[in-house]
Amino acid sequence: MKTEDFDYELPEHLIAQTPLQKRDASKMLVLDKKTGEIEHHIFSDILNYLNEGDVLVVNDTKVIPARLYGEKEETKAIIELLMLKDTGNDIWECLSKPAKRIKEGTVISFGNGLLKAECVGVGEEGIRLMKFYYQGILYEVLDRLGEMPLPPYIHEKLEEKDRYQTVYAKNLGSAAAPTAGLHFTEELLKKIKDKGVIIVPITLHVGLGTFRPVNVEDVKSHKMHSEFYVMSKETADILTKAKKEKRPIISVGTTTTRTLESIMSLYGEFKECSGWTDIFIYPGYQFKAIDHLITNFHLPKSTLVMLVSALAGKEYILNAYKEAIEKEYRFFSFGDSMFIK
Repeated sequence: MKTEDFDYELPEHLIAQTPLQKRDASKMLVLDKKTGEIEHHIFSDILNYLNEGDVLVVNDTKVIPARLYGEKEETKAIIELLMLKDTGNDIWECLSKPAKRIKEGTVISFGNGLLKAECVGVGEEGIRLMKFYYQGILYEVLDRLGEMPLPPYIHEKLEEKDRYQTVYAKNLGSAAAPTAGLHFTEELLKKIKDKGVIIVPITLHVGLGTFRPVNVEDVKSHKMHSEFYVMSKETADILTKAKKEKRPIISVGTTTTRTLESIMSLYGEFKECSGWTDIFIYPGYQFKAIDHLITNFHLPKSTLVMLVSALAGKEYILNAYKEAIEKEYRFFSFGDSMFIK
């Protein structure tokens, strides 16, 4: 299976640069994974596809303002850090630019010394292990000094930080938003609950994989990143009951999907647990946890295009993407949505 098989041409003007004023006013392409049939709606119409007893699973991770600009203490050279993964003891895995300037022992100062970071380990592809020094609570310091870590294809400044958070974001720890959830409003979630749909959370902190392209020819040679996840007993019990009663489980986003499928692959059941997942889902994978998926439109040749192709078939997905382009859908993080039913 070749990475090239998951490529498609996207006009640059269709890459959404800013969020819509109203979250649930985005377009929604509905794809039937059995027939390939396509319908066009707006996201608030998702209500018509959810029924009493269905379980909607959301990722309640919260994005940290993880992009920092500082200067090397010795030379005053400007350095950018993107905090990706908390490895404990105030040591974070970070993506650094320009990486060649950061060696072990290098100290970077942010906000006139309010925050300092020392390089304690050198990894591949610009990754550095940085030990942070600060007074008080790290996340409060980041709120003052950090910027939202928008993906590199977004060039516009984000006016409101909370537009890169879901309305149900709760557990701090992500370097990127679980973007399929950005379409939900409090009002829409209430209507969904009132219809008898059960909404449950999991947590997966989105990390480096969001920024790493597949740059190998053979899909199976790609090394997947690992991300930290948590499932509560309450969520596990509700999902177990739904699975037993053959009620649909609808995943909001690829991050939620990877968590649910990881747990089912590892334990053969839903259970209270936490851990690190590096599951890589591509065509040929047999889904064990989810029935339907709410997602966005993903980058060409990305692991996420491969995941949705595993669920609905590569031909159906690429055909749906082609139609979305023809109908001027907005793509990627702030773009429109797709419901795979």
